[in-house]
Amino acid sequence: MRKITRLILIFVLLSAVFACKKETPNLSLEQVKYNTNKSSYPSTKMDSAQAINKITKQKVREVLELSILYKAGKQDTDIDSALYNQILGYFYKPDSLTVRNLLNELDSLQVGNARIGSFEVTERYFKKDTLNFARFDVQYYDRNNLPVGTFAREAQYVLVPAEIRFKKEFKFYFLNFYQQPILKDSTSSGVTR
Repeated sequence: MRKITRLILIFVLLSAVFACKKETPNLSLEQVKYNTNKSSYPSTKMDSAQAINKITKQKVREVLELSILYKAGKQDTDIDSALYNQILGYFYKPDSLTVRNLLNELDSLQVGNARIGSFEVTERYFKKDTLNFARFDVQYYDRNNLPVGTFAREAQYVLVPAEIRFKKEFKFYFLNFYQQPILKDSTSSGVTR
């Protein structure tokens, strides 16, 4: 009885193996020439709100990571000054006050790593202007990856139109990071909605 069940089991496994084996057809040069890969790589499209949300989250993550790297150093080497200049490059009007609150918080909590939790892009209206904000929860960890705490934070950003090679594109800048929102009386750089 056991021999019969073993034979049946082997037969089922062999038939499954041969059934799964698929022969690849020989493609002619014409078939390869006009292949567009549409069937193998479906394109996903994002609307502008999804794209802005994804870009904003990426920029927040980059500023946090660069700031943590900067604070891990001694802040007196060429690499540290390059990191600091790179951090300031994310801001519309870069100066030492724009990242002071972030760097002070990272230093006081002795942060070694950060992870972004919930993330949301919101708009507020002040007079006739639209102000863009990223609200997120940031989870701080120390150098031993032990949790320090989770904090609700906010960053204000702006998208500045920039024509690059005759395309309408935008450059992303933070107006502030972990500070009170900057309220404007009128739109700057011609951005209207």
